Amino acid sequence: MSELPPSFPPENRSERPRDTGARHVGRPRRSASDRLNSARGESYRRTSGADSASRYPASSGRNATGGAQRSVSSQQAGGYGGQGAATPPSYQPRGRQSQAARSSQYYPASSRSTESPISSYSSTGRSYRNEQSTSYRRGMDRPSRTPKPVHPRRRHHPVRTLGLLLLAILLAILAWGTYLVIYGNQHLTKVDLTATGTETPGTTYLIVGSDQRAAGGLVADPTEGQRADTIMLLHVPTSGHTSLISLPRDSYVSIPGHGYGKLNSSIALGGPQLLVETVEKLSGMGVDHYVQVSMDGVAQLTDAVGGVNLCYDRTVDDADSGMVWEAGCHDVDGAQALAFSRMRKSDPQGDIGRTARQRQVVSKVIAKAATPAVLLHPNHQLDLVKAGTSALTVDSSSSMFTIAREGLALRAALGTNGVTGVPPISSLNYRANGQSNVLLNPDTTPAFFQKVADGSITADDVAANVLGSGQ
Repeated sequence: MSELPPSFPPENRSERPRDTGARHVGRPRRSASDRLNSARGESYRRTSGADSASRYPASSGRNATGGAQRSVSSQQAGGYGGQGAATPPSYQPRGRQSQAARSSQYYPASSRSTESPISSYSSTGRSYRNEQSTSYRRGMDRPSRTPKPVHPRRRHHPVRTLGLLLLAILLAILAWGTYLVIYGNQHLTKVDLTATGTETPGTTYLIVGSDQRAAGGLVADPTEGQRADTIMLLHVPTSGHTSLISLPRDSYVSIPGHGYGKLNSSIALGGPQLLVETVEKLSGMGVDHYVQVSMDGVAQLTDAVGGVNLCYDRTVDDADSGMVWEAGCHDVDGAQALAFSRMRKSDPQGDIGRTARQRQVVSKVIAKAATPAVLLHPNHQLDLVKAGTSALTVDSSSSMFTIAREGLALRAALGTNGVTGVPPISSLNYRANGQSNVLLNPDTTPAFFQKVADGSITADDVAANVLGSGQ
């Protein structure tokens, strides 16, 4: 008598269910991802037998048929209809087998006993794991991720960028200008001058070219002490023409407290203070600012701007000033410019001709300093400030801004709308105190300086003064 239940005799058995129609016994319905992974496992098991045959020798207990032979062996040992089967094979889904059962099915005891775990993992397990990891990398059963927030891309504004660039350039220019001003103010030499009480509308500058006659200077002269070789009165009126009037250094004038004498001797007798008082008494105009330039400073300023081009229509070889000149225009350095502005004895006009050349040197230096090559070059700017501060002596109320305003006033006076010249002269060889002097016209000189003060002076007012009258 058969030991099988009555419902399982072969004659009463119905057709074996297909895989696609098999019922899910004892577990919930699988998801699509589970079914896909199960199908991948089935594909692996079908090919594992052939792979095992090529990977393992016959002594290892594996063969080319793999799992198929094991299924036949199971049926022979008591499969369906035998003593060892508790349920039909179709009702033993692979998904319900434990990991231990699957391990014993694909890795028999003989194989596990003869091979090391490392070689077993390397030959079989790694291939399956790599396939699983590849399917994961391809997106199989990948856990959902929270998308990163997308930040809007910043838009570049050309106008804003250009504005920031211009602001940076402006700040750099301001910083550099501030440094030059601070440096100049710290190195300026100043003198204290007492106000005399004389006031004139506008601004008046007294510019003095002083020559300290001592050993070691550029000037070789036996006369000791300080002399003013250049004396110019620069006036900026409230309205009218800006003027630059050269006062001949040998002008015979009244020196407060010392009687009459040459104008340039006042600085030797009482320093800048006495010179200012003498000029104010002569012109009737109040001096607001005093600027003294050493003759060595003329050379330094000329070199700082890279030299200037000067013109003179006579050939000169003057031993006293050191001027060696061929008629025409020439580019000169600082030493040559100094000799050019000092030469007097070889000039037919004497002191009057010298004042004209001095104004030419001042004009060319200012014009060269105002060129973009010098004005916009930081190195040239610094050289010019260093040369100016080492050569200038100013009153205590002056600063670098005062010098800058003076430079603008000089440029205006030497321009087309400015007036330059000398006061009315009666004689270029007036003998007094055993010396030759320049005598100003006592009748027209006061009216002349009055026009200078109110800005009504014109080029015609100074044209006749160059030739002089009453030689």
